[in-house]
Amino acid sequence: MATAYAQPLDMGSLREYVTGQSRMQAAADSTVLLHITHNHLKARFPEIRLDMHMTIGAVRAKVTTHTGTSADSMVLQLKDESGRLVATLDDDSRKLGFYSPRNGWSLHVIDTDGTSLSAQGWLEDVSKVQKYEISDEDYERRENTYRKYKAAKVAADPGWTLEKELAIRAGREYVPPATKPVADDDFGEQEAAAIDLGARCVVDPGERRGEVKFLGRVEGLAAGYWVGVALDEPAGKNDGSVKGRAFFSCAPGHGVFVRPDRVTPGDYPPVDDFSDLGSDDEI
Repeated sequence: MATAYAQPLDMGSLREYVTGQSRMQAAADSTVLLHITHNHLKARFPEIRLDMHMTIGAVRAKVTTHTGTSADSMVLQLKDESGRLVATLDDDSRKLGFYSPRNGWSLHVIDTDGTSLSAQGWLEDVSKVQKYEISDEDYERRENTYRKYKAAKVAADPGWTLEKELAIRAGREYVPPATKPVADDDFGEQEAAAIDLGARCVVDPGERRGEVKFLGRVEGLAAGYWVGVALDEPAGKNDGSVKGRAFFSCAPGHGVFVRPDRVTPGDYPPVDDFSDLGSDDEI
């Protein structure tokens, strides 16, 4: 089967296309575009297309579908572009064209029903809408809630966020947002005061166990207080040194500097991988 190819436009055809009438310009002479405003609603409705041959009764019916105001409770006014009242459209048998409306003019709706939804604010005031509420106790008793899902995720990964989860699911590399550098030299001082040198501790993330070896400010790191920990396992980043300056001493890869709020002091002895073996299992 032969393939048909569109013929390129010559300059004359292209000029005719560019300078030709748009769909709006080519609209029927009997078509008019009018805005709708409402005495109870803040929203200004976009232009609606009406025909000059429509009766005012038919116009009311169409306006009802946009505003919710019933035709029986509607005072309909025609206003020009400056907002000046041109006419009150109160004869349902008369044609719209009788009033000679122009594109860009407005139909202003006055709702005379004091009990209507618009008069009571129900169409725009969301505070009037009854919201579903549940107590914390009832929510905690539910299964498969987002709160429990998040708690489980954070327990497994203290750095978990919903953004990180979505990036992983989409197969994208997650780049955490940049945090604002700390400029306060006393940042973390109160938390550091609750930690003793030589104390056993766990360090988040990862619940890494170790011993507190340093407390104070660290030249070369951000302002504020830091805790230097010698970890039991090689899960750190240094040997107690920062940019060539030693703040404490430990085996390479066992040292780490963290903020005080990441350290929990307590009775955390080194983990004995063979503590659960009976005497018969010892060699």
